[in-house]
Amino acid sequence: MSSEASALVEQAIVVVCNERERDPLGSIPIDDMQGRPSIPVHSSEAVEGARRAQRLLPIARNLTIKSLRELAVEHNFHRTRGYSARMQGAVRRVSAVKWIKPDVDSRDNASVFLDRPRTITFGTIFLVGLPSDEGMISVLSHELMHIADGNHDSLNGLFETLGERASRLTGLEIHDQKAEELACDLVGAMAARAFVASTPDYQPLARRLSRVVAHNCVVEDEGDEDHLSPRNTIRALFALKPALARELVNGEEELFVPRRRRR
Repeated sequence: MSSEASALVEQAIVVVCNERERDPLGSIPIDDMQGRPSIPVHSSEAVEGARRAQRLLPIARNLTIKSLRELAVEHNFHRTRGYSARMQGAVRRVSAVKWIKPDVDSRDNASVFLDRPRTITFGTIFLVGLPSDEGMISVLSHELMHIADGNHDSLNGLFETLGERASRLTGLEIHDQKAEELACDLVGAMAARAFVASTPDYQPLARRLSRVVAHNCVVEDEGDEDHLSPRNTIRALFALKPALARELVNGEEELFVPRRRRR
């Protein structure tokens, strides 16, 4: 990235994390969640979180499919051999997901098991820690993307393309599982952004957009073999989608005008 683009990304991160602190529906940062005591499945707050996730699941399914198709075109994945069959399989798998399963032992995580492809397992701390619809859709869409990929890594070509591009933009090493996780985060951000556009209200745009990634506003910024650190995840997302960073900084929705092809 240019120095100006890099500065925009950092400024957008500041906006996200400042909004999270002021927002009544701001997400709890992941490192904060990790230090909290477990929440029983039948507690009122976990039950309410599970109900909200279940209510939003059909919306997340539709927006995930839409965002995946947009991303495939944007990165020319739709031109690869066997694309139609892979996309049809991904759509079929996403459409089949029907249930949210709250789980106390999963704590601050959400996950999917490919031998139970109709269910997303949600830690009760995570259910409670994402009080906004925008934050919940972002995480639901992330998990749906793992389901879309399926047992045969049908979207691996797209994941690697995104990882290579993000690596060039940020200087980070984003390959293999890290590329898949970032791609899932990117579709989650795109789906949540589409949700914001389809449900206008009187809240500031920057506040609603900040909820998409605010759970990554950590103090202890650590990654692992399979994941970028939370704050580097935000950096990579904004590097891949600079329009989102500009919307956060400027507080105004951008109009996307398709480029005309030269004859």
